[in-house]
Amino acid sequence: MGRLSAVECQNAGVPIHEIAAAGFDAQAEAYERARPSYPPDAVAWIVDGLRIGPGRTVLDLAAGTGKLTRLLTPTGARVVAAEPVDGMLRALRTAVPGVDALASTAEALALRDATVDGVTVAQAFHWFEPEAALAEMHRVLRPEGRVALVWNGRDLSVRWIATIWGIFDREEATAPWRKNRDRAWLDEPFTDSPWFGPLHKKTFRHVQRMKPAEVVDRVASVSHIAALPPEEHQRVRDEIAALLAEHPETRGRDTLEFPYLVDAYWSERR
Repeated sequence: MGRLSAVECQNAGVPIHEIAAAGFDAQAEAYERARPSYPPDAVAWIVDGLRIGPGRTVLDLAAGTGKLTRLLTPTGARVVAAEPVDGMLRALRTAVPGVDALASTAEALALRDATVDGVTVAQAFHWFEPEAALAEMHRVLRPEGRVALVWNGRDLSVRWIATIWGIFDREEATAPWRKNRDRAWLDEPFTDSPWFGPLHKKTFRHVQRMKPAEVVDRVASVSHIAALPPEEHQRVRDEIAALLAEHPETRGRDTLEFPYLVDAYWSERR
């Protein structure tokens, strides 16, 4: 496929949150190595909800290193990926070379009006300015187009996982989404929205099988931890490594199972 004639490969000057810019740029390789993919049943639900397939164009927004992007390409749809952080964008272009990859923020998309049939956002909507981002998604979507949001969320049913999430909480105390931990906040931008209808939701389960060193990388890829000064960053890595070496549920194990509750949503353009 050729390049989209509609694309203007510019960021449009909208600033990226400083923690996202610093953390994700510094730890793009760790993100690619250690962040989970998405389970097939969740991806199938999104693909069906957005009617993604041959002859359709889908924008994977805030695509990161392409964790979801690469799962959309087998549908036969034309996939365009947008990612504003330079380090992540480089990793995306390496990991998923067959897609158009643009430097663009959610609040100022580098696409012309009514050029895509669907928009996906994986693990990223909490970084957006919701009203501005939804207005932009509405603008670039064709009539009856749809947007899907998905997160690999917390499963605290395993004790050592709950301890690790506690370390995340401590380090991410100033993260912009801390006040919205239960994700009930997501309903608000869509309630009485002039841009989109109500949310459809489904939850899935997912397990990431990892070596202990990969669990350490998983922590290192979290934006607020990745953006720490080198000494503090290493302190957190050492803390996680010590936990895994000492905890009775992880001590001496070569492979660990890191569970997630996967929250998926879609909504149709008004």
